[in-house]
Amino acid sequence: MTDEITQAREHFIQGMSRITHFWGFPKAMGAIYGAIYLSPQSVSLDELVELVGVSKGAVSTNVRLLERLGMVHRQVQVGDRKDYYLAETDFWKVARTLLKEREQNEFGLALRTVGESLDMVASSEANGSDAELAAFYQMRLQEMKGFFDSLDSLVAMLITLDELRLNALARFFNNIKK
Repeated sequence: MTDEITQAREHFIQGMSRITHFWGFPKAMGAIYGAIYLSPQSVSLDELVELVGVSKGAVSTNVRLLERLGMVHRQVQVGDRKDYYLAETDFWKVARTLLKEREQNEFGLALRTVGESLDMVASSEANGSDAELAAFYQMRLQEMKGFFDSLDSLVAMLITLDELRLNALARFFNNIKK
């Protein structure tokens, strides 16, 4: 492999590491996905350790997470006890899974936190300058809650639309088979 190709691979792996970190996942997870994605054949854990430069334990943990998210798929090779992995290349499928995962976990927690903070401010018995500050907090928290509620609805709508698209395609192909 030429130096330019090796540099391109390393650059991509680093970029995937930054992207996953931005979305709240471990950096190693992105690096591992990047290495698997750019591998023309399935990759073993030992190969990933070498490609990414993290411990085998970290590779194993992050590969399980990637597998749970549907971003990689385990492949068994006859006569070999090792597991090998291939990257999911349907990015809509990956995005849908990630949106569901993020929405269920962190986004729900953030939305609840804003709502709970708003309830705390609304139930406070503030006087004088504290009343002004409480009104300011209430206004800001209501604006953020409104934004989060809209964002939550948008994500739910995108997930639903994608599921409807998949169901429509399945019905279409089932009708063709008949």
